[in-house]
Amino acid sequence: MNGMALHGGLRIFGSTFFVFSDYIRPAIRMAALMKLPVTYVFTHDSIAVGEDGPTHEPIEHLASLRAMPGLSIIRPADAKETRIAWALAAENKEGPIALVLSRQDLPVLSNPQSTIDEGVQQGGYTVSPSRAALPEAILIATGSEVSLALETQHVLHNEHHIDASVVSLPSWDRFAKATESYQESVLPSTVKTRISIEAGATFGWKEFTGTAGLNIGIDHFGDSAPATQLFEAYGLTASNIAQKTAQHLAKEGVKA
Repeated sequence: MNGMALHGGLRIFGSTFFVFSDYIRPAIRMAALMKLPVTYVFTHDSIAVGEDGPTHEPIEHLASLRAMPGLSIIRPADAKETRIAWALAAENKEGPIALVLSRQDLPVLSNPQSTIDEGVQQGGYTVSPSRAALPEAILIATGSEVSLALETQHVLHNEHHIDASVVSLPSWDRFAKATESYQESVLPSTVKTRISIEAGATFGWKEFTGTAGLNIGIDHFGDSAPATQLFEAYGLTASNIAQKTAQHLAKEGVKA
């Protein structure tokens, strides 16, 4: 792929399971060093691979690739986010881009395509705002966990009477390049209760949640079982995350 990109004349992309990015890491690094517009389409991006077992379930891969200079990563939440992610990759002329996609079916966001396009281009956006001007908590998620965050938002409102917003943050590197005013509009600095939700290592998430936030993820290898059972066992459910959020707010004295 790097050789084809250096030769020129073609838009280069390749695809494999996300866990196998380990095997091509040196080539990805060289593409980043040489600023080659190569697109990687990684699928099967979490423990939802399920029965394939821990050897095929990426845990640390998002964190490790996010640390690579010059590599842009986009982890879309649904078909609409994937559409604009692919468009950005097709238009890209400098540096590699990795699209990190799920195996499982995902609900399509109700937001207009134009809103999603703008949000993904900026790296992150508010998918579902709080009812009040400022939320009591912000749920921040990527990829397949955005739909989980939306479920959690409903549980928080209906069962715990907590007003939360939901933010999709598909591209950390793009969000870091957004203006300070835009970042503030998505993640208001006055809201300290922030909960990250991602089916992978929590390493790096404190950059967005701060030390006062909660990081919901998986900091251990997976197991072989149906995806729904794994998510239940590892606490990646709306009821569990809502309960942890409510307890955290009560502990901080923000919410009784």
